[in-house]
Amino acid sequence: MRIIIKIFILSLLISLYSCREDDIIYIPEKVNVATPEYTSINGFYLLNEGNMGMNKCTLDYYDYAKGEYTRNIYGNANPSIPKELGDVGNDIAIYGSKMYAVINTSNKVEVMNAVDATRIGQIDIPNCRYIKFHKGFAYITSYAGPVDINNEHKQIGYVAKVDTATLEIVDKCLVGYQPDGIEIVDNRIYVANSGGYLVPNYENTISVIDINSFTEIKKVEIALNLSILAADTNGYLWIASRGDYKDVNSRLYCYDVRKERIEKNFDIAVSNMALDGDSLYIIGNQWNETTQSTTTNYAIVDITKKEIVSTNFISDGTEASIIRPYGIIINPITKDILLSDAKSYVTPGILYCFDKKGVRKWNVRTGDIPAHFVFLGNNKNN
Repeated sequence: MRIIIKIFILSLLISLYSCREDDIIYIPEKVNVATPEYTSINGFYLLNEGNMGMNKCTLDYYDYAKGEYTRNIYGNANPSIPKELGDVGNDIAIYGSKMYAVINTSNKVEVMNAVDATRIGQIDIPNCRYIKFHKGFAYITSYAGPVDINNEHKQIGYVAKVDTATLEIVDKCLVGYQPDGIEIVDNRIYVANSGGYLVPNYENTISVIDINSFTEIKKVEIALNLSILAADTNGYLWIASRGDYKDVNSRLYCYDVRKERIEKNFDIAVSNMALDGDSLYIIGNQWNETTQSTTTNYAIVDITKKEIVSTNFISDGTEASIIRPYGIIINPITKDILLSDAKSYVTPGILYCFDKKGVRKWNVRTGDIPAHFVFLGNNKNN
């Protein structure tokens, strides 16, 4: 009898898996990872990208007051959504009471209640990439077409302007090929054009958009294959170039938006970066075609002095355990450094929390390819 029951249960599990192999279900898990902290920041969300084509984008949440990390907060908050968040989470931000998750190859921006991640709706944008906000509008970069690594369509990208009250697209502005990072400074929108589908003829410009007329007023040449941007409060735009992965290395550029010129560039690889006060934290993975190896750095740039002041902000040797540093953000109150490790890109990653001196405080398992953060509370990233 027990054997029959076991066979029945096994058959049931196989049946359930067969029916749901395309609708991957993630069970929420809570783990206590740290001592509770009480500040005006309640917690943070971590958007796990998930490997492309696997529909494994998930959302985790860390509660500072409980010291508790919850995996797949979205699935728990929205059990009726069959495919959950979708395919490849590329950016996340909070504006007002809403949270926006940019889901790249699912061609949408998922809009949620910022407090509990319950779904409000979605904005349909093809191959969407990054998002910024200004005076009631969201500005979202789009490749404007499907994933096209074979460069068949040569589709020019655009920035979509979305009314955050209605979630309706009210305008579009054409920019360059495969636009990625976006920043807003002094009523101008700056867009990093990558040309990622034009290999080996990458783009090398940023588009400058007048925010009032919502028209592109110029393109400025910077470097090959631009990716992410960070605007400081001194009138400088920090721009990451990926290079061509072969002869031209990744570099960091400092662009003066008022004088409209490159102020300085740094021979340092930039895969991701996070700005906090006068410090720009950088993680970089530089592939060398000759040696067939990757060099990793964990640097800090003093943006006032415009100097690299550290080439390793981790001080306790934990970097030896990190395989592929991927996402980074700095807690603006405690100055803790949150750094994710994507590992193999197809298995769960690890999130590390370091104190301001670079000493590990805790770490926890995440979803696949942990990448993008947003704080919830009085100091959230709007």
